[in-house]
Amino acid sequence: MDKKYEKAKEKLKIYHQDQLLISYDRLIEQKREELLDQVLKIDFERMNELYKQVSKKKDFKDCKIEPLSYIDKEKLSKQDKENYEKEGIQLIKEGKYAVVTMAGGQGTRLGHNGPKGTFELEVGEKKPLFTLLSETIREAQKKYKAVIPWYIMTSRENNYKTTDFFRRHNYFGMGEENIKFFIQNELPMMDVNGKILVDEKGLVKQAADGHGGIFEAMQKEGIIKDMKKRGINWIFIAGVDNVLAKMVDPLLTGIAINKKCLAAGKSVVKNNPKERVGVFCKKNNKPSVIEYTEITDEMAEAIDENGELLYGESHILCNLFHIKAIETIAKNKLPYHSAFKKAKYIDKNGVIVVPEVPNAYKFESFIFDAFEALDNMAIMRVKREEEFAPVKNAEGVDSPETATKLYLDYIKKRK
Repeated sequence: MDKKYEKAKEKLKIYHQDQLLISYDRLIEQKREELLDQVLKIDFERMNELYKQVSKKKDFKDCKIEPLSYIDKEKLSKQDKENYEKEGIQLIKEGKYAVVTMAGGQGTRLGHNGPKGTFELEVGEKKPLFTLLSETIREAQKKYKAVIPWYIMTSRENNYKTTDFFRRHNYFGMGEENIKFFIQNELPMMDVNGKILVDEKGLVKQAADGHGGIFEAMQKEGIIKDMKKRGINWIFIAGVDNVLAKMVDPLLTGIAINKKCLAAGKSVVKNNPKERVGVFCKKNNKPSVIEYTEITDEMAEAIDENGELLYGESHILCNLFHIKAIETIAKNKLPYHSAFKKAKYIDKNGVIVVPEVPNAYKFESFIFDAFEALDNMAIMRVKREEEFAPVKNAEGVDSPETATKLYLDYIKKRK
């Protein structure tokens, strides 16, 4: 232990991060070991680089940004739709399709104490988000007479409670062997001076590295290997909080296969030019997404010859990837973006500080940054009321109230 401690202390001195051992003497043996392991695993050079980027604004002056073409699901001919679906259905029936749900978050913003996937919606009866998503997958399995493996990305914070929830619900009758869990990566949080924070337990303050970290986590946790072993070719990835996510979609799959793309995504048309959503585009001839914070007013308001927004296809975090694309992306680090957040921490005097304003940077990568590793991508525009009902805020827009209404209206429409 002394050897490990000295090694950690020496490393921290080099990078001027000595504060990370401020609580060391107060920790029990097990936690001391955990703290030292954390310190020795940190890539301080990388963290310093990320901190330097915080003050740099993204500059698109040298980027060629253009609209990305899409297929409108509603405007497909009956014949085209049938042809695409036939190809997708065949692949699903052959057991070559899997679903991944990104469920690393807690339901804190919703006033829920637990993993976000266990948050309940009142849809005739109370049903957790995981239950609603499982119903979609089970319905598809019954319809196509196929096993559709379900992979769930958790976080260090919620992994135990998530896996326990599935155990208690008997894996929704899907079979324990067909539901696999893997843990999202984390990165330390830094204050405005570039110092890594100490959390309330005396350990390194860490935060999940964003949904773009899914590819690296899938590689690291053996998920890609498991998929290849099962003969999976196509993987649909979506967030846990969209209760209308159509995760098993033969139409989108058939379009991707037909267009010879290694990835595909769903979009909904923006409500208005100023809606705070990222939109699909081409960046230097590669598929991409430009965030609402980055798009100019001129681009946001530009319209085509039909009077539709040129940059109007919102990215709704519903994406399909070929296993080859996931393998390629997993080998390369995606760029990180910084977010300024409020974070509790222990100061140099060992006192817990609860800030009233943002005080720390967390670093995260976004799944759409992976698109730029691809030559092309198929985009299918879908109806918001049929495929996009997110639960993000406690009230107002994208809240349990709005998601419940969208869900119930959709179910009623299907009957």
